[in-house]
Amino acid sequence: MENNCYDVIIIGGGPGGYCAALYAARANLSTLVIEKFAPGGQMATTEIVENYPGFVDGINGFELGMQMKRGAERFGVKTKLAEVKSVELDKNPKLVHTAKDTFEAKTVILALGAFPRELGLENERNLRGRGVSYCATCDGMFYRDKTVVIVGGGNTAVADAIFLAKICKKVYLVHRRDELRASKTYMESLEKTANIEFLWSSEVVEILEDEFVTGAKVKSRKDDSIQEIACDGIFVAIGNIPNTELIKGQVELDEAGYVLADETTKTNIPGVFAVGDMRQKPLRQIVTAVSDGAVASKYAEEYINL
Repeated sequence: MENNCYDVIIIGGGPGGYCAALYAARANLSTLVIEKFAPGGQMATTEIVENYPGFVDGINGFELGMQMKRGAERFGVKTKLAEVKSVELDKNPKLVHTAKDTFEAKTVILALGAFPRELGLENERNLRGRGVSYCATCDGMFYRDKTVVIVGGGNTAVADAIFLAKICKKVYLVHRRDELRASKTYMESLEKTANIEFLWSSEVVEILEDEFVTGAKVKSRKDDSIQEIACDGIFVAIGNIPNTELIKGQVELDEAGYVLADETTKTNIPGVFAVGDMRQKPLRQIVTAVSDGAVASKYAEEYINL
């Protein structure tokens, strides 16, 4: 009979989730990871990860996720492939319900992740990894000395533009308004960067392709005119959507839907922790997710031993 009672249940099998699982299991805590699809989360959709330490030639995101899973399971972590339908986090023990089972846990670590907002264009998803990207720091080096388009006008889009301008030959920043929403602290850097061109009051309405991205059709919101821009990549930086629907009404969220948890990863509910991209934080990367996972396991162990 399957044991449905654990010291730690981790909801989400991304890098933060499996790092938390690894550390928890090594602390001799019975640990279950419940993952809806496959290990790795958003990381698994990345063709090659080049900014995670220890992989000189980079590594496929799905393979890295599988390695993290195997590494955790080596120390006794169990993985359940199932969708969590509901949780009761204020109970003792805490209850995690899937379609077929109910699991009990002394502590719960939330690793539900977030997903990038898309432009909603017809071929956008098919071109992900073939010229469409949602992470400049992840994929920027693939576009050295090339031309790219960035869509957005907030802090992330502007920071991406400054970052890519150091690598790329030309950067077009397409923004649907006539001024940036980004912090004014970015303006000095922008003004000093000669290879960034702004396309104000505009939006990308079509991605041009020949197996890979070859350009974009950009429409003016002022006069509906359309221009074609030749480019090698399109970076979409119009925000992320945290996967926090499951815990609304239980865990405190900010106005954007991110979990309010500081660097301890503790939420407003004792014994419940939040790691990775779903947590309110300044940088969402694989390395920050695994860092969160290690921290959460420490405080989960501390909570259990109280």
